[in-house]
Amino acid sequence: MNSQSYQQLPENCSQGNPGQEGIIFEIRNLKKYYPVLAGFFRKTVGWVKALDDVSITIHAGETLGVVGESGCGKTTFGKTMMMLQHPTSGELLFHFPEGKRDLAKLSSKELMPFRRKVQMIFQDPFSALNPSKKIFDSFDEPLRVHGHEDPKERKETIVRNLEMVNLSADYMYRYPHEFSGGQRQRICIARALCIGPEMVICDEPVSALDVSIQAQVLNLMKDLQRQLGLTYVFIAHDLSVVQYMSDKIMVMYLGKIVEMADSISLYEMPRHPYTQALLSAVPIPSIDVKKKRIILQGDVPSPIDKPSGCAFHPRCRDAMDICRRIEPEFAPLSDDPSHFIACHLYGKTSGESEPTRKGKA
Repeated sequence: MNSQSYQQLPENCSQGNPGQEGIIFEIRNLKKYYPVLAGFFRKTVGWVKALDDVSITIHAGETLGVVGESGCGKTTFGKTMMMLQHPTSGELLFHFPEGKRDLAKLSSKELMPFRRKVQMIFQDPFSALNPSKKIFDSFDEPLRVHGHEDPKERKETIVRNLEMVNLSADYMYRYPHEFSGGQRQRICIARALCIGPEMVICDEPVSALDVSIQAQVLNLMKDLQRQLGLTYVFIAHDLSVVQYMSDKIMVMYLGKIVEMADSISLYEMPRHPYTQALLSAVPIPSIDVKKKRIILQGDVPSPIDKPSGCAFHPRCRDAMDICRRIEPEFAPLSDDPSHFIACHLYGKTSGESEPTRKGKA
């Protein structure tokens, strides 16, 4: 049985803003494998399972936060959603006005309406802008590609979008090297919004910025979401940032979702041992509050050769024998149907009432 089969994910696993308008994106059993080639003839000797059976529903107007350690599949998830990488299998169902369509089955030409509705903000604003082009040209090209034929209209759109991110219209005639990191990221945000998307996938949008600038950019993004009714997929490794931005959060480990809940529930009562360890590392700005840091043992296993059973069990302090043998189902908690988890500590298949901690077995 697939641990994250779409049939196990009813619609209530997606809890967004109270004003959400309905489903915008459905991801069903998404897999993205990369071949491992070896030998003179470059034969396939294995697979890197970057995404392994991921299913989720995204509602209009909400922010989905995606967190996990490096190599867990966060960025691959975003790029595959954007169809910058073709999935190995699974369905990417985007809801167009005329109905939902599987993006994986569309040609490049048929994907153009999707490109207008979904844009991406990349991690590094320094490499996201062509250093040989003025800012005007970086905006003008996507506008022309997506059918804005009137030069005057295109210029007005560029001015409006720059001013929307609190930048002067005169900046359009400058080159990227003339701006600071924060200004470049604002320009990247404005460019992503210039064709009027409904959804923006944000891949670590503030990780390359100074801490003093991060808050400004995050506040700007929240303001733009309220003004334009945007849907965000917010990918980050900084859990404090994700908590601030997200309505719903999914935690990934080795290409799988291990826990998913609304932001408040997940931060106040994380259930999965991996989520608990991640949150224990988040600093609290108070001398009166003390919390115990959970140190994960060992390194993240290779996605080429994942452990049997639960992939997290070699590093889990609560590992039981069943964890080494059987992969847990991704299912809702009995006391909170909107909180999903893949862990035998809360699963129906666990035959052990108490976890066996390492070193005490």
